[in-house]
Amino acid sequence: MIIEVKVPSPGESINEVQLASWLVEDGSRVEKDQEIAEIDSDKATLSISAEQSGIIHILAGKGESIEVGAVVARIDTDGAAIPSKAKTETPSETPSETPSETPSETPSQPHTVKAEPVLAEKKAVTPVELKPHLSPLAKKLLESNNVSEQEFVEFIKNYRFTKKDVSFFIDEKSNSRSSYSHTVLPSSSAGSRETERKKMSTLRLKLAERLVSVKNETAMLTTFNEVNMTPIMKIRQQYKDAFKEKHGISLGFMSFFTKAVTEALQLFPQVNAEIDGDELVFHNYADIGIAVSTPKGLMVPVIRNAEKMTLAEIELSIKELATKARDNKISLDDLKGGTFTITNGGVFGSMLSTPILNPPQSAILGMHNIVDRPIAINGQVEIHPVMYVALSYDHRVVDGKDSVGFLVKLKELIEDPSKLLFEGKSPEEQLLGL
Repeated sequence: MIIEVKVPSPGESINEVQLASWLVEDGSRVEKDQEIAEIDSDKATLSISAEQSGIIHILAGKGESIEVGAVVARIDTDGAAIPSKAKTETPSETPSETPSETPSETPSQPHTVKAEPVLAEKKAVTPVELKPHLSPLAKKLLESNNVSEQEFVEFIKNYRFTKKDVSFFIDEKSNSRSSYSHTVLPSSSAGSRETERKKMSTLRLKLAERLVSVKNETAMLTTFNEVNMTPIMKIRQQYKDAFKEKHGISLGFMSFFTKAVTEALQLFPQVNAEIDGDELVFHNYADIGIAVSTPKGLMVPVIRNAEKMTLAEIELSIKELATKARDNKISLDDLKGGTFTITNGGVFGSMLSTPILNPPQSAILGMHNIVDRPIAINGQVEIHPVMYVALSYDHRVVDGKDSVGFLVKLKELIEDPSKLLFEGKSPEEQLLGL
């Protein structure tokens, strides 16, 4: 029986997708409900699963743009897997193919003896000379987690590489040969002038289209402020262990800012509104999108009704959605909607930026890195950890007074969390649920 594998519909208004990768090989056996391929839509990466067990015959290639509903493979439920060449060779064939290795023919034996030490020597030398080429950020990550480069090397040597790892290596090698051949090329002051072309994914193309349309179709403006992070950092330092023991997750800055945003949105509803034709739509709830950087591009999963959540619930939601996004397990329902977005460029070292709106939303908050800076406190210059924050907004919806007032309110909530952010509760009551 032949089962056709068709491209499922990722959602409304999506008619075409890109075949990102095959997770199985042509002619191999697949099991029912096994993930066999990944497709890129303009919103997310989705997987295709086998409806029945059998032998798969692939009809479409990686990187092709395919219409929704098109047949990309067929599964023969009655077929048998194609045996590999190694499996078809019987032991009886080996002596006939290599008669020179029989004991009766002594001239071949010296050659065999000489070959063995060479192979043994290569096997012993190669792992010892392993030297990872780490980026500055990768080195910093190792140092921050008290992991040495040698420990990382030992992990690589003991890591069991799968077929997917080898396939990735082969693809990367064919796409960037110059990076693997630089050790044998003669030195040159000019350096390499080779170029490389890669087809843009559907997600990246849609992202580019949306970003350009935002710049062209909105009256975007950005206002800035600075936040003294000392109060929040003291609370995190004091309660982080108890918080993690109680809720099973670390206490981060994002939950504080998300909670502060939901409080400020209640006072400035214009910031939480959007344009629909000739009407303004005001939302009495706060669905907060959290921008997440993934290997395939930027995604913005949404936390529903964040105004009703505790800090622990916000942290758990952020972790779950970010993990799903980076593992390509995010669903379209996780990305739909959103009334306001938060993006944190500080994790990459950004000092200041002007984030671009996430349509049809009217505002987006940009967080940045925390740096010790001199600021005036009660008439005295003191050194405190300071974060610059930016609010980009659509001036057609949000007036300057509302945008500045929103950001000032956010600053007040972060700088005095015990009275404002915790709604009159003590940090222990709010953080630990006492």
